Amino acid sequence: MARIAGVDLPRTKRIETGLTYIYGIGDQRAGVILGEAGVDPNVRIKDLSEDEVRKISQVIEEQGRVEGDLRKEVSMNIKRLMEVGSYRGMRHRRNLPVRGQRTHTNSRTRKGPRKGAVAKKKTS
Repeated sequence: MARIAGVDLPRTKRIETGLTYIYGIGDQRAGVILGEAGVDPNVRIKDLSEDEVRKISQVIEEQGRVEGDLRKEVSMNIKRLMEVGSYRGMRHRRNLPVRGQRTHTNSRTRKGPRKGAVAKKKTS
């Protein structure tokens, strides 16, 4: 199993798809990385040589942030928004959608399960 940037890549997948398992690398960036490293995108991860894995790792390190560094940067950006008190920061703090979606009927993923209506006690 190839280990690149601290992530074990699935052995049976093509390297182009396998690289997307690394946080911060999508389809586009995976193609660019393989182009710079000179590796065929159709080769399976189990068929990669140690030299090819080393080349891919080197290109990823040269390009910059992936995995832990990128996660830390994103969380710091969110913390900064919350500290400044911006609208987006307030939405993050309240666990509501940040990008302008409606919340009256939707956004159950972000808000969590519905809270049931509490019945009033009858006074007699």
